[in-house]
Amino acid sequence: MTTLRLPRILSPGRLARTAAATVVLCILGGAGSAYAYWASTGIGAGSAANGTMQTVTVDALVPGDTLQTSLVPGGTADVIVRATNPNPQAVTIYGITSSGAATADGAHSGCTTTGVTFTPPPAPMASLTIQANSSILVTLQGAASMGTGSMSACQGAQFSIPVTLEVRK
Repeated sequence: MTTLRLPRILSPGRLARTAAATVVLCILGGAGSAYAYWASTGIGAGSAANGTMQTVTVDALVPGDTLQTSLVPGGTADVIVRATNPNPQAVTIYGITSSGAATADGAHSGCTTTGVTFTPPPAPMASLTIQANSSILVTLQGAASMGTGSMSACQGAQFSIPVTLEVRK
């Protein structure tokens, strides 16, 4: 003869108590974890320094730089700018603007009406990066123009055109 075992059935009251105990344990376990997460503390130290960017300098021509085009009345010519970055990180030239009137070199003191104007390139400029502690030569094609009203005393002069460089890290 074979004996059949019947599964043990929990009474409704016992089932409710077991479910309630399980829920309470889950809530307490979750609350304990949440409390531990929010109540934990730590100790540490840190520091940071904000450096000051040094001025990027602009020189018109230095020995060894040569002009590729000549400026004549009614025409245009290239502008050469040597930009020097004294900073310990590279900078990018964002824009170049005019910061004053063009003047003739000292050998052409009679050239008081130069008729020379500067047309800056649109900003932002193409990516021109000056590496740390170095300089680059920037040629702005056709950026200088000379009107037809320029004085004859300006013939053969080299012109200085003050510009301001905007650079960004």
